[in-house]
Amino acid sequence: MAVVRDLRVLLRFQGFRRLLAVRLLSQGADGIYQVALASYVVFSPEKQTSAAAIASAMAVLLLPYSLVGPFAGVLLDRWRRRQVLLYCSLLRALLASATAALIVSDVPDWLFYVSALCVTAVNRFVLAGLSAALPRVVDADRLVIANSLSPTAGTLAAIAGGGLAFLVRLLGADSDAAVVLLGAVLYLCAGLASLSMARDLLGPDRELVKPRLTAALSGTARDLAAGVRHLAAPQRREATWALCAMTMMRFCYGALTVMLLMLCRYAFTSTSEDGLALLGLALATSGAGFFAAAVLTPWAAGRLGPGRWIVVCAAAAAVLELVLGLPFATAPMLAAAFVLGLTTQGAKIATDTIVQSSVDDGFRGRIFSVYDVLFNAAFVGAAAVAAVMLPPDGRSVPLVVTVAVIYGAVAATMARFERQ
Repeated sequence: MAVVRDLRVLLRFQGFRRLLAVRLLSQGADGIYQVALASYVVFSPEKQTSAAAIASAMAVLLLPYSLVGPFAGVLLDRWRRRQVLLYCSLLRALLASATAALIVSDVPDWLFYVSALCVTAVNRFVLAGLSAALPRVVDADRLVIANSLSPTAGTLAAIAGGGLAFLVRLLGADSDAAVVLLGAVLYLCAGLASLSMARDLLGPDRELVKPRLTAALSGTARDLAAGVRHLAAPQRREATWALCAMTMMRFCYGALTVMLLMLCRYAFTSTSEDGLALLGLALATSGAGFFAAAVLTPWAAGRLGPGRWIVVCAAAAAVLELVLGLPFATAPMLAAAFVLGLTTQGAKIATDTIVQSSVDDGFRGRIFSVYDVLFNAAFVGAAAVAAVMLPPDGRSVPLVVTVAVIYGAVAATMARFERQ
């Protein structure tokens, strides 16, 4: 199998192996933490969740990263990325433990959201750092393969972490706090795993390192402006278009995520426990789509080019999401979850590759942080739109049609750019 052969080749790089271990542990913990939060916020029997409540929670947890993200990028281009991975993992372990304590305490909801916000805010540093560091541990010829396997493996680890969280609940741990503590343990393990890498392995280059916080932040606006100019240069137009396309696909994914949560909670099941189990099955099916993307994308991007592969992914999502989404039935919904997992991850792999290949190492951290900001803003905007369009049970034909039109527009726009 080609993907197994490619993975064996990449695993010969010691730096890649160790960076991958950090990613798997970190994103596995993310999956556990996110399932625990979803269970507490959406599927608690005592809570009557609405689409507006879900959108509000997403805004509280994601929108502030538009402020955190740019600073993360500047620091990733100025601080040793290995140290960022280490300290952020340790901090997340501490913050996740605090979240667990708040779950079992009688505290206002806003305090719980602040704790969860802090954990996910630190994730911006980790995920952007992992992406920015990848070209430092593999050679240029294997960068596409690494972008196929490494982020996809991380996503599968997050799904596996979510499955582990479901298993812990099934085995009798009724408290979401116990699940959150399990995530804290994995965050700690990710921090310890980062110690296996040399301090300077992940970059940036030594002459760019500014260890003092004041020195790193004093030129934030100037550095971000330089990063935008770097991305806007004519020779990096494809990276700009790919980021725009991926942002719109993320918007679609966010709207469908809110709809899926509402369908699992109210339309397809009669109890919150059954709804949570169905959501877990949908996530596992989507994970299979992510794995399929890791297998197909290196071959497809090699034959078509990364930009044209984005076109194919968006066009397939436009057609199949419409066909599978409109029945509002369990089996077609699971099939749609697989398709969206494949097309979303396939487009993301291609986008990552285009950006990494186009952007100089000294700018990668801030560019990937901008990438994260666009992702979060698109997801929150999609949640707000879904909150307006979705009825109480989650069945909305206009939302499904709107998402299909956006996917089609992305495919047409990227196809026109590739022809030019």
